[in-house]
Amino acid sequence: MHTLNTTTTGSQDPIDPNRNLDPDQYPHRNPSHPQSRRPRGFAATAAAASMGQADSDVNNGNITGETSSGGGGGGGGGKGKREREKEKERTKLRERHRRAITSRMLAGLRQYGNFPLPARADMNDVIAALAREAGWSVDADGTTYRQSHQSNHVVQFPTRSIDSPLSSSTLKNCAKAALECQQQHPSLRIDDNLSPVSLDSVVIAESDHPGNGRYAGASPIPSVGCVDANQLIQDVHSTERRNDFTENFYVPVYAMLPVGVIDNFGQLVDPQGVRQELSYMKSLNVDGVVIDCWWGIVEGWNPQKYVWSGYRELFNLIRDFKLKLQVVMAFHEYGGNASGNVMISLPQWVLEIGKDNPDIFFTDREGRRSFECLNWSIDKERVLHGRTGIEVYFDFMRSFRSEFDDLFVEGMIAAIEIGLGASGELKYPSFPERMGWIYPGIGEFQCYDKYSQTSLLKEAKSRGFSFWGKGPENAGQYNSQPHETGFFQERGEYDSYYGRFFLNWYSQLLIGHAENVLSLANLAFEDTKIIVKIPAIYWSYKTASHAAELTAGYYNPSNRDGYSPVFETLKKYSVTVKFVCPGPQMSSNEHEEALADPEGLSWQVVNAAWDKGLLIGGENAITCFDRESCMRLIEMAKPRNHPDSNHFSFFTYRQPSPLVQGSTCFADLDYFIKRMHGEVIYRDKHWLELGKQNRAIEVAWS
Repeated sequence: MHTLNTTTTGSQDPIDPNRNLDPDQYPHRNPSHPQSRRPRGFAATAAAASMGQADSDVNNGNITGETSSGGGGGGGGGKGKREREKEKERTKLRERHRRAITSRMLAGLRQYGNFPLPARADMNDVIAALAREAGWSVDADGTTYRQSHQSNHVVQFPTRSIDSPLSSSTLKNCAKAALECQQQHPSLRIDDNLSPVSLDSVVIAESDHPGNGRYAGASPIPSVGCVDANQLIQDVHSTERRNDFTENFYVPVYAMLPVGVIDNFGQLVDPQGVRQELSYMKSLNVDGVVIDCWWGIVEGWNPQKYVWSGYRELFNLIRDFKLKLQVVMAFHEYGGNASGNVMISLPQWVLEIGKDNPDIFFTDREGRRSFECLNWSIDKERVLHGRTGIEVYFDFMRSFRSEFDDLFVEGMIAAIEIGLGASGELKYPSFPERMGWIYPGIGEFQCYDKYSQTSLLKEAKSRGFSFWGKGPENAGQYNSQPHETGFFQERGEYDSYYGRFFLNWYSQLLIGHAENVLSLANLAFEDTKIIVKIPAIYWSYKTASHAAELTAGYYNPSNRDGYSPVFETLKKYSVTVKFVCPGPQMSSNEHEEALADPEGLSWQVVNAAWDKGLLIGGENAITCFDRESCMRLIEMAKPRNHPDSNHFSFFTYRQPSPLVQGSTCFADLDYFIKRMHGEVIYRDKHWLELGKQNRAIEVAWS
């Protein structure tokens, strides 16, 4: 008789037999089966087979479950229960430590080993990649074997899957085989200068072995003697040129004009100072400038009364310097601890409406209102003097398009960025500093206004669980840590039936808002590039729940990809993603305390967008950079040896104060721009400056 054991061993995840599974998400599973999460990668094939065997055993009555009182069957008592609880806590600590180590291993393999590991890679994927690196073949079901024995007439060139690059040892073996081939066939000559280093990206094509179906696609190239050496050298040289081409990609750089050039009455504050700023930017060879167009200024005093005069004067100055322009439709407020004396609120007439109807703003569980932006739940509610939220946004965008039609026609306005939430990013205002939030707090859900609660209750009733129609009551405070809450802790309520229902509804509200606004933005700005900014919420990323991302609206726990559904929506409207690149790496202690992983988050977001076929731009999250931080930004924007040669389509440098004041704390800004433009490249351990004539490649490569 088989016994179903739920004890955690080794590096496996602890299994909770009482864990709830959503029947809508897992219709093929019985909740009594002790599986805590969906298998991924190689685990999927084995799991399907083991589940079939388990179902067969259950039907035949061969499996019995252990009783809750322990393996003894009855009398563990209080002492035994306490021991089990202690062991459970120790298991959690070991598991947390193991996951931290795994995260560092995966980051290192991706960054330094050129291993194309998937976003949700597990240890099976790592072992498979290392096995292929050592020359083994690994099938999709995990079957691992050496290459089959070939005829003596065939030279054994070590072959590799396209998924993993060649190692130096493999290349040495390949070179050795080629030399042996040359001795057997003197007519073939191999360049003496060809070194293993120059073969970094050579991939020998695979072909089916006619004699054995199992090794199809994994056998060496059949040949009467050996691979033609001249063809091999030609492939190497073409690969080197491709890598140089990747290094030379032209990435346009835009500089952000400081907030405050337009005052709260819509007038240009210091035309001469702006002219000096633009002149300095031009001397740095930036491609253009980015300017925020504030809803709270242009339509600040009366609905549908737009004041564009200050922006017209500013845009004329920019035109004189022949710079491109990206304009941000800023539907949020500006102000806070880091904004100095500049304060830009939402329009005054909107704030007046909010006094009588405060539910037009996002609300936390304590009833505190956030005035950073309008509540997304009023997108289709006529509460703004007879207009809905999206109608207000559309009228503003349409007025801008009509006012500056001449700049669109001549191509000066290169792109429009649509503000979709707090700080102009697609996120809930879940980290408000005015409410006392301090990094790395998890934030709070912002859904306790009457409109959001009505929507949640309606969704709960449609599922037949009306008691789910309310927000979580155990999700902590703004500065709580995940393990301090019942909702976000390990195996917390976030992964229960209710938790999955609520988080799905909460994230769908974010996606729905993006779709509502972008559909109208495409009408207002047809044939113009649309940009949407995605935040970098990297703290609590090493926890199972990813609590900070959940409160911000991204349903991205460790067992679910929360960014792909967002990018699916953005793809429908041909949006370019602007990702807020995290700042310099923190110390190891700060990493551990914040449970942060900025590199892991960046890798997931950027590659998820590229996988959906989206263009990506970048923007710095901090303004002060040393050379090391500068190099990390360049590596993110122009990754070396990317198999698809993907790179950023532009980069925006945000500086809080005017550059001409000498306050820039980015000493290598000029060097950074040259690297992004491809005017300086790394070749043979030396930096080479190609000159400004290289800018001519912009048209060919953009």
